[in-house]
Amino acid sequence: MSDLQKEVSELERRSATAARLFDIRRIIGGLFVVYGVIVTLAGISPSDADLAKAEGVHINLWTGLAMLALGLFFLAWMKLRPAQAPAAPAPEAEGPEEGPGSGA
Repeated sequence: MSDLQKEVSELERRSATAARLFDIRRIIGGLFVVYGVIVTLAGISPSDADLAKAEGVHINLWTGLAMLALGLFFLAWMKLRPAQAPAAPAPEAEGPEEGPGSGA
C-alpha cells in the first residue's frame, strides 16, 4: 500500500470518528434523558399545591416520562443508524472534456 493510500484511509477513519462524535442525536438524546429523569423524579411525589395547580394531573410525571422516552428514542436511533462520514468526491478525468460547447 502506498503512502498516499495509507494517508487517505487514515483521514477517512478520522472523518468517520468525527462524524459519530459530533452526531446531534447524541446531544439531543442525552439532554432529554437527563432532563426526563429530573422531571420524572420531581413528578413522583408532587405537593398538594402542585396538583391543585395542574387540576389533579401529575403533569411533571407524564412530561418527564415523555422526555425520557424521546431521549431514549434519539439514542436508539443513533445506535441503529450510525452517522456516516460524507463520501469523497470522485476524481475527475485528466484529459480535456469533449462535449457540447467545448469547441472541438
